Amino acid sequence: MRPFLSISTIVGIFFLSGIVNILSLTSPLFMLQVYDRVLASGSVPTLVGLAVLAAGLYAFQALLDILRARVLLRIGEQFDGQFSGRVHDVIVRLPLLMPMPGDGLQPLRDLDNIRGFLAGNGPMAFLDLPWMPLYFGICFFFHFWLGMTAFVGAVLLISLTLLTHALSHRPIREAITHNIVRNALLEAARRNAEVVQALGLRNRIAIRWRKANDEYLVANRKAGDVASGLGGVSKSLRMMLQSAILAVGACLVIMHEVNAGVIIASSIMMGRALAPVDLAISSWKPFVMALQSWARLRDLLKEGLQAAPVMPLPAPVRELRLEGVTIVAPGKMKPSVTGIEFTLQAGSALGIIGPSGSGKSMLSRVIVGAWSAAAGKVRIDGASYDQWDREELGRHIGYLPQGVELFNGTVAENIARFEHDPDPDAVITAAKAAGTHELILGLERGYETPIGVAGASLSAGQRQRIGLARALYRDPFLVVLDEPNANLDAEGEAAVIKAIASVRARRGIAVVVAHRPSAIEAVDQVLMMEGGQQRALGPRDQVLAAVLKRRPRAPV
Repeated sequence: MRPFLSISTIVGIFFLSGIVNILSLTSPLFMLQVYDRVLASGSVPTLVGLAVLAAGLYAFQALLDILRARVLLRIGEQFDGQFSGRVHDVIVRLPLLMPMPGDGLQPLRDLDNIRGFLAGNGPMAFLDLPWMPLYFGICFFFHFWLGMTAFVGAVLLISLTLLTHALSHRPIREAITHNIVRNALLEAARRNAEVVQALGLRNRIAIRWRKANDEYLVANRKAGDVASGLGGVSKSLRMMLQSAILAVGACLVIMHEVNAGVIIASSIMMGRALAPVDLAISSWKPFVMALQSWARLRDLLKEGLQAAPVMPLPAPVRELRLEGVTIVAPGKMKPSVTGIEFTLQAGSALGIIGPSGSGKSMLSRVIVGAWSAAAGKVRIDGASYDQWDREELGRHIGYLPQGVELFNGTVAENIARFEHDPDPDAVITAAKAAGTHELILGLERGYETPIGVAGASLSAGQRQRIGLARALYRDPFLVVLDEPNANLDAEGEAAVIKAIASVRARRGIAVVVAHRPSAIEAVDQVLMMEGGQQRALGPRDQVLAAVLKRRPRAPV
């Protein structure tokens, strides 16, 4: 994985931090000069000159601090820009390969954690830590015991930092895990709000969520107690060290080994030396969270979801062929569907029937390429799906899943599959092919009607018919419909039958998963599935006759 920061950027940041830390010497040196020169000579012009010089250096330091903060903010944005696209792909594609914990958005939160840390105060502490020897060296230059006092204080604070890491690592990880669980429960309750209300599940669901929330609060409290407790110890220790160096300095003045100005200067110097350690302790929780987030992201991005480039292929016009297809559901070990083999020529339509749980919807997902076959191949015009660019293949496939999902946007945008510059005529043609044109015109703003998140402003039947229009947009060669008439009235069922017939008439291929006989009126082939296996395949009337003879009351 290539680094998101160039060597020149890293060198530039350290160089900027070096100048900032050198300019931080302005305060103690100004104090030392006031004591040694101004008070000794009583010269007001000298004081004015020193004050003007110090003011200029302070202003320059403030400018560089602002510049450094802005650079870090843009580094966080650069990190986001490099990885956000891959994180999006992970969130969208991993559910097709394995179950995702919680609501599946943890990779995005991990990205936010890392960007937030990079753009915050935490990196400043680590950028300033290498300059601690400079301040200690000056303290030793003032006097050996002043340097030793500062050095011992630094050792104590660094030890406290390491202790913070050792004690906070596990509680922070547990807090993140419990947070994923509670967010998933709340999202499920929100998504199924109608069921919760109708079945009176509010209190029972709330009890489950409160239990998960309590577990999160306990883990978060442990992490917070460690951070705040050690942060408080660090703050008190710093105050003690400030007093200690003042006391040591006073003793040295009494013994006439240093002058009075050294007391204040060394106190400021030690405070500046220990400030990065104190800041590192206060930023340790975000730092640990960022490290854990990066570890999770790195493991996810290693999955190799980026598809290898492939040579463009001509539009399919001939056939769909399945060769010994075996299907294993994401996250499962045991095959759910085995031994599926058939070939469909252009102009054919296949109806897939069978009892619930026989694997019909799983097979439809493999046919459209949403899932990959565990064994065997799905080929379109002889080329397996892994030989196609997914975006290019998607143009030749129309898919209406069993649970129709529409996206936040207008009706036209959903039908046009969110093309950058859609063809209005193609949108209307697809709507008419799905028998949806008049229905859409009856909406408040017609094709420009916003449908809301997941099509919330539409009825189930309206979503079904708009989803069918989306599947038919630009006349794809392969159209797969999973329970297309599940939420439709008689007019909608007639539109589905007409759409299947139109696919066949233009020499495309249609695959229809169905329980109701009306959905397969327009097909010429039928595949009967049972127990995840192919039980019968052939002409529609022949297969239906055999099925009805064997099980006269079995629904299609």
